[in-house]
Amino acid sequence: MPPCRRVGGHVGAARAAAPVAAAVTAARRGGPFPWAMDGFVGRAAPRPAAQAGSALLPALHLPLLPPHLYRPATSHEYKLNFRKSKEACLSYIQDAMLQKQWKRAAEFLTFYIESLEKDFSTEYVGPSEMIWRIGTEILCHHSHSSMKEFNSFIEQMKTLGVKRYLKVCLEHAFHLLCNGRTDEAYQNLSLAESWRFGEQTTAQDKELKLIQAYRGLLDYYSWSKQKNVLLEYERGGFEDLSVEQEMHSSFRKAAVNLKEIIQIPGVWDLFVKCYVDFLKRHGEPKKSLISVLKILHDIVPSHELMIDFNIMLQKSKKRKKRRLGLEVIFAALDYAGWKENVKAWSCLARQVKQIIISEKHPDWIKQEWNSRKDWWPTFHFSRYLAKRNWQENESLAYEKAVVAGILLGKDCKYFKYVSHQGCKDQKKRFRTLKKFVNKHSSVYLRISGLSDSSV
Repeated sequence: MPPCRRVGGHVGAARAAAPVAAAVTAARRGGPFPWAMDGFVGRAAPRPAAQAGSALLPALHLPLLPPHLYRPATSHEYKLNFRKSKEACLSYIQDAMLQKQWKRAAEFLTFYIESLEKDFSTEYVGPSEMIWRIGTEILCHHSHSSMKEFNSFIEQMKTLGVKRYLKVCLEHAFHLLCNGRTDEAYQNLSLAESWRFGEQTTAQDKELKLIQAYRGLLDYYSWSKQKNVLLEYERGGFEDLSVEQEMHSSFRKAAVNLKEIIQIPGVWDLFVKCYVDFLKRHGEPKKSLISVLKILHDIVPSHELMIDFNIMLQKSKKRKKRRLGLEVIFAALDYAGWKENVKAWSCLARQVKQIIISEKHPDWIKQEWNSRKDWWPTFHFSRYLAKRNWQENESLAYEKAVVAGILLGKDCKYFKYVSHQGCKDQKKRFRTLKKFVNKHSSVYLRISGLSDSSV
């Protein structure tokens, strides 16, 4: 188990932030880390010799700080002003960070840490999270920061308390990934995944799931690289059993983590897309793909993979799956992001036409339409949209006109406008469409339960 001990109170927080503080202190003394003082008007005053039991704060002259933040104060005054001083200092840190003045922010953070070290109150303020977040941001952007310093800071933040342990581990992994250190990131995620600390493990279940998901993603990345290497070997007429074994090992590990993560409510697009691509490229049976995409449909019905799911279901010989396919594409088109998706409208148009021509299961269309007939006409099939769609994308207008004509009949405003424009331009498919809708007008009446004059 990775080391994770709780360091209580202000002193623990200050000690854990040593990389930031040490670097700034080194800068003051002309050391190897010229971070914080470049361009500063003020300089830190020399420290007085330590006196046993002394309650005096050494004077620290910082730019823009009000006098009460650096003047020597008695122990009693300090206790009274500590909260006010701390809040003011945090405000200066925030201002410096917003202006991307990382050296200035580091200096103020050091002052904040030093103040915490000299706080004699028994009240627990819990500054560790602020130091973690502020310190991480500064180390990520500071011109003189190194990966070694960042790793040192993060490792100490992990020991500062168990309540944020997994969040800090995720932050660490992200930073390593952004700097191309994939193997180190994977190692960190593996260690974090094995972490256990009583009730705190359960309390951080969401973070643990996210760690598993990112580890699965890196296993997928490893599998993908190994598969490409294997394909190159095959083209050259070579074999490498070790690469093949590694590839299968990566597949198993990725499959376990990614399969688990998509069953959790929430938007996991990145992981799901990788998992589906993973299954396709690995040659998994359609049954496995359908099972995964069904979970995704239940959680995120507007996901971009729903078109692939619909096409897969439409090709099935099983009536239950074809029925699900209709439900999937109707549900996707409930969302504004799909309003102008030609492929989605083409899928729906094709399926409803097949149902009408075969005269089998028009009740499927009716069931889907019943919950939408009050709002889809305005949402999708207004005359304004007909005009705009016709001007911008004729293919979109055609596919929508097919659906509008079947669901709302030949007097639907959208259908009338688009079919009229198409016939006027002497386009054969629009004339065929008009004949089709006229021929099956009785089906429209059974499906919609609306009168012809309602649209």
